[in-house]
Amino acid sequence: MVQKNEIKRIAVRGPNWVGDTVMSVPALKLLSALFPAAEIDLLLRGSVADLFEDADFVNSVVAIDDPGSKIRSVRENTAFLASRRYDLAVILTNSFEPALSTLFAGIPRRIGYNKDLRGLLLTDPVPVPDWKTRRHEVFFYLHLIAEVGNRILGRPVFLEAEPDASFTLSQSRIDSALSLIKEAGVGPQKNLVAVGAGSTNSRAKRWGLDRFAELCERLVDELDVSVVLLGGPNEVEIAENLVGERPNKIIDLIGKTSVADAAALLKQCRLLVANDMGLAHLAPAVGTKTAVIFGPTDPVTTRPFSDDAFVIREAVDCSPCMLRDCPIDHRCMTRITVDRVFAACKDLLFFRNGRL
Repeated sequence: MVQKNEIKRIAVRGPNWVGDTVMSVPALKLLSALFPAAEIDLLLRGSVADLFEDADFVNSVVAIDDPGSKIRSVRENTAFLASRRYDLAVILTNSFEPALSTLFAGIPRRIGYNKDLRGLLLTDPVPVPDWKTRRHEVFFYLHLIAEVGNRILGRPVFLEAEPDASFTLSQSRIDSALSLIKEAGVGPQKNLVAVGAGSTNSRAKRWGLDRFAELCERLVDELDVSVVLLGGPNEVEIAENLVGERPNKIIDLIGKTSVADAAALLKQCRLLVANDMGLAHLAPAVGTKTAVIFGPTDPVTTRPFSDDAFVIREAVDCSPCMLRDCPIDHRCMTRITVDRVFAACKDLLFFRNGRL
């Protein structure tokens, strides 16, 4: 069995989605603090990997993309892991294949949650804590890293009362964002508000596009700001509904940035207003105030982990349901009015100057 002084190289398989990846930041920082002399490689989907290129709590970031076949994915990932001769694998995602790859690669210590029949694949399967549905997801990731400390370092690990989910971006990344803004015809001194009207994996998370369109118009007309639309490549049709007759005031960058570039753009904005999506986690992580509209999901466990984030939510009996499509009238979203969201944006922009 590998001992604590033999941990030289650590492979961390990160979560797959942008929001989950941001929520894992405090856990990654804790792992780095527990093993300051170890080389830590963070394995992520290519779509989110560049977000951590400037991080000082990992040594390198490796893009792990799905080649379309689970068998091929396991084979390719196994070959990579074996070539690096890792001493420890920490699996933050709950899927089966990453655990199987670490086993086939012969990594001596393999730690992850005991979910999806993975117990036999791991040297250190960690039971899912019974508070999982009552505490924020940040603590779910932190708990796993605390178990790494308990089992390998042989001592209890005490978690900070206020974990830090923020991260920094390089100046070159920020300069790139400023160039994008300049190319769009907006001066760096202009008030910018970012809007995230999509949501990749759930239609039920989406506030109505007609409401976002009205909100964008009011932000431009009444608050004299420029609106920047952000989102993934599969959300490009959203822009057609929101830009309208105002291409000089509503700037469409949906599908035109990487995740890291989107983070740098958000840092230049005074506010993000968005559905419960990855952008809503990115913005407060780089210090930008955020108004996030919650419907079917649970803000107790998955709200942006920052005092710079403000949740807009209608308390209805059927929410949180966690469904991807609403089987009834989508009341958790339709009861949230444009007036209410606009008022929250105005309040955040002009009346709340510090952390919320």
